[in-house]
Amino acid sequence: LRAMNYLPRASSLAAEIKQQRGVDSRLIRGSGGEFEITVDGRLVFSKKQQGRFPDLQEVLAQLPA
Repeated sequence: LRAMNYLPRASSLAAEIKQQRGVDSRLIRGSGGEFEITVDGRLVFSKKQQGRFPDLQEVLAQLPA
C-alpha cells in the first residue's frame, strides 16, 4: 500500500484553525499515516485511534473559544 500524503489536508486544517480561532499550528512530520492533534500537550485527536482524518468542527470544539 502506498502512504497517503496528508500534508495538504493538514495544512488546510491548520489554516482554517488560524482563520477561525487565531491559533497558530505547527505541523510535525510523522510516519505511517500518523496524524495527531495536541492542544497544550493534551491529545485531542488521533487518526490512528479514530481511523480517519478529523473534520474542522470537532477540532475547533477542543480549542478555547
